[in-house]
Amino acid sequence: MTVRPPEHERRLIDNRNGVSPAVDGEASHKPWSVDVASSVGPSAGRVALVSGGNRGLGLQLVRALVDVGMQVVMASRSVENGYAAIELLGDRANQVAVLQLDITNPASVGRVASWLRLRLGRCDVLVNNAAILIDDDDDALAIDLDVVWRTLETNLLGSWRLSQAIAPMMRDHRYGRIVNVSSRLASLNSMQRGLAAYRVSKCGINALTRMLADELAGDRILVNACCPGPVHVEDAASGSLPRLSASPDTPVWLATLPDGGPTGGFFCERQRVSW
Repeated sequence: MTVRPPEHERRLIDNRNGVSPAVDGEASHKPWSVDVASSVGPSAGRVALVSGGNRGLGLQLVRALVDVGMQVVMASRSVENGYAAIELLGDRANQVAVLQLDITNPASVGRVASWLRLRLGRCDVLVNNAAILIDDDDDALAIDLDVVWRTLETNLLGSWRLSQAIAPMMRDHRYGRIVNVSSRLASLNSMQRGLAAYRVSKCGINALTRMLADELAGDRILVNACCPGPVHVEDAASGSLPRLSASPDTPVWLATLPDGGPTGGFFCERQRVSW
């Protein structure tokens, strides 16, 4: 069954030059008019791309970035799931577009980068959120190395690939914020056994953060890693005890840093944490 774009995509504001050409067979539609210079506030009018944006923390990030004035591209491995998720955003959906993205597939990453360049001409914020956790909590000496490879392919190489594709657009405009969602499980200072593949993949993300921050320091592009950190969420309907959920606060804070803000850091609850 073909899933057609919902009504919100047909209501997107006309581009200054009209309808842009379709990218690799995508249905052509009219994207937002992006005019950062005339926007109000440091985040208003900025374009953000959130990988894995259709559920969990990713969907929270999409909602929060819209609330600070950004126009957000929700990247979802399944476009059908993306369209389903966007219906949960209410009026915010008018500021969100859905694109299919598999960060393990170079062609898929290339299509997203081309769409952004041809349709919007920019990408100001990249949140590398998409990740998998498929460990059975095995120790490093016992884990199936195929599980390690599959984890690294998504969590590290996928985010690396997407950063390589998007950073040139940021350099063109001499502005950018790259936020790599990591975990305190990757801290070398407190490294322990268990979840070996996931821990190593996020250690790689932390190292990538430091390298990209140094490479992009002269282009007004800030690159940081963060552990979203747990928050208590009340479930009044069930009457159960509060549960823990990742918070979008620190990633959104890093995505909206002013020029001269920190770069090459690892943060949790807006505080630096040990690598």
